[in-house]
Amino acid sequence: MNLSFDAADLAFRDEVREFFRDGIPENWRLRVQAGLRLDPAELIEYQRRLHARGWAAPTWPKEYGGTGWTPTQQYIFWSEASEAGAPPQFHQGLELIGPIIFTYGNAAQKERYLPGILTCDDWWCQGYSEPGAGSDLAALRTRAVRDGDDYVVNGQKMWTSYAHVASHVFLLARTSLEEKRQQGISLILAPMDTPGFRVAKIPTMDEKYHTNELFLDDARIPTANLVGEEGKGWGYGKVLLDRERMVTASTAIFLKQTVWAVREAARARRVGTRALIDTPDFAAQLAQFEIEVIALQTMVLRLITDAAGGVDSGPRGSMVKLRWSSLYQRGMLLWLEALGPEMAHFCAEDDATLPPDMPAVMQGMLYSRVTSIYGGSSEIQHNIVARRALGL
Repeated sequence: MNLSFDAADLAFRDEVREFFRDGIPENWRLRVQAGLRLDPAELIEYQRRLHARGWAAPTWPKEYGGTGWTPTQQYIFWSEASEAGAPPQFHQGLELIGPIIFTYGNAAQKERYLPGILTCDDWWCQGYSEPGAGSDLAALRTRAVRDGDDYVVNGQKMWTSYAHVASHVFLLARTSLEEKRQQGISLILAPMDTPGFRVAKIPTMDEKYHTNELFLDDARIPTANLVGEEGKGWGYGKVLLDRERMVTASTAIFLKQTVWAVREAARARRVGTRALIDTPDFAAQLAQFEIEVIALQTMVLRLITDAAGGVDSGPRGSMVKLRWSSLYQRGMLLWLEALGPEMAHFCAEDDATLPPDMPAVMQGMLYSRVTSIYGGSSEIQHNIVARRALGL
């Protein structure tokens, strides 16, 4: 990847910088720095601003409404977004099911679903994990039985993020029972108002509402909603999970925001007569964290280049995902240490003098724990690296 920007790249950088200069509300910044996702309404607003500018899908081909940007332009875009305190784009239609639809879907599916993903008129959630089938996805038990022009679907999904606000779900279900667990699985699209769907909230320790169980009871979904070939969903699902790991990893570019936040907090906090950032131990921890963030971003740049060139990155996405989740968790702990003990509370009681809600930094620290689980747990990523990179 060539990072010696030419005149066109510099002009593009200026254009992106100008877009972000006044386009990010101040009340987004702390939550974004803490690695928290904005509320769905805010993320939809953000996506629509980008769509209006023609920047809805930085990694999509132009023929499907993407930007067709080079790896250098993608890097510039995300770097400028990070510098401005903007969030990574998040909705699962954009980076997960959208590319699967334009790669494996039929013409009708592309025409129906891709425009709504770009504008965020449709919000997608992912129906993959199940009780007993999270990281071991081949263990899934949700069944889809053909009945005329429909599948009749029964089962239960877990950790279905934003199912309570989503308009559509992409789910994996068994359409036949094969001896090999990876066979007989199909990828199916469905609207969330399908009769037989029921969403149940899962409380999480950050006291925010992200995720759900999704129950499917005799839900009839047209067979026209099948993506690709019946029984080939495991292959599509693997592509999608690889992409999820890479998307998760690409947010490493935004880890710089955590470095800046930790540094700012450490400058402001006094320890005796000097700032925390001037104490040798903390200064060494922060320096090591920043070095590792920079090293990780170098790996991400290679991933971006590989993806743009259609090159299989192999297990590199898993490597980056492992390091990203580890660094994010360490960065949040450093930030809490820099802010001091007053951050260690959950909700304020009526007569408390604490802020009225859990501070965003504390939320971010708690939320960071899930990053070594979602998208395939760290144990699964270690197995992938061992098998595909080391041949163990």
